[in-house]
Amino acid sequence: MADPRRLSYLYALIAAFLFGSGAPVAKLFLGDVPPVTLAALFYLGSGIALALYLTTCRALGRDRHGAEAPLGRADLPWLTGVVLFGGFLAPVTLMCSLASTPAATAALLLNFEAVATAAIAALLFAEAVGKRTWAALGLITVSCAILSWEGSGAAGFSVAALGVLLAATFWGMDNNLARNLSARDPLAIVTVKGLCAGTLSLLVATLLAEPLPSPTTCLAAMAVGCISYGGLTSILFILSLRSVGTARTGSIVAIAPFFGVAASFVLYAVPIDPGFYLALPVMALGAWFLVTERHAHPHRHPAGVHEHRHRHDDLHHEGHDHPPGTPPLDARGYHSHPHAHEEVVHDHPHVPDIHHRHRHE
Repeated sequence: MADPRRLSYLYALIAAFLFGSGAPVAKLFLGDVPPVTLAALFYLGSGIALALYLTTCRALGRDRHGAEAPLGRADLPWLTGVVLFGGFLAPVTLMCSLASTPAATAALLLNFEAVATAAIAALLFAEAVGKRTWAALGLITVSCAILSWEGSGAAGFSVAALGVLLAATFWGMDNNLARNLSARDPLAIVTVKGLCAGTLSLLVATLLAEPLPSPTTCLAAMAVGCISYGGLTSILFILSLRSVGTARTGSIVAIAPFFGVAASFVLYAVPIDPGFYLALPVMALGAWFLVTERHAHPHRHPAGVHEHRHRHDDLHHEGHDHPPGTPPLDARGYHSHPHAHEEVVHDHPHVPDIHHRHRHE
């Protein structure tokens, strides 16, 4: 079986591709769709598609509760924050700013999400961010600065560009709030996020008297939302958060500007700037620093009870009880149920996953 951590980095990389391509694609809609309405359609598309999928699974007797931990009442504050910051404020701010920002510039500015994510993770949520991770993040940021350089002071510093940076900051907060939900079923999280945020955005669009586009355009925008904004991208991001933590996932997703610039070249016939070839090895070096990071020290796991998807051949789930009614293991050896952890002190390589969010003196 593939290393779960490597899979998590792959999930983050695919999320980077989908999210990075999102801004140039979204700009194609803005000539026909008002910005707040477009944000609503993106997230409603994600929420409705996933809600139909989950309903179908339930109707066919394929309940996900045996494989993934369901959302609970204690998750409501974090879920509310994810809906507000990541599903409403960020996309609405981006769509309002994107109309006056070149697609390639917007794709590059959205890289600030990685910086905001890591800074919030370290400063507000006390996530351990080591020197190698900061170095990786610095290299990735430098590469994006190279890409953003146009030789003049006007480009990229307009009010619209600042709006893109603000949207990236909102998504940075969203990423950190989602960390507290990463043990739960990602499909359930993204379904609630899409339906609630999309409905809220549509209500605001109605209050602003924004007109609805044609049914064909609505369906096309909702299809993009299923894949990029809030849909598959968010699911992959949460799966990565679960195993490698917020700062590292956010740093991998910082590669998204390359995909955004590439999509801009294809969609808008923008010529390739020589800086792109200079930035590429800097970005690659930053990604290599991140993926090859090794962090190990003696650490204590306090006793506790929680529920999440897990295997029994790792260092944390070998010996807990399975009372009658416990869901069976799936084909890959996973299942989900409430289980107890005894206090243990040990030393092994780890990242800030759901079992290793301890403090570092």
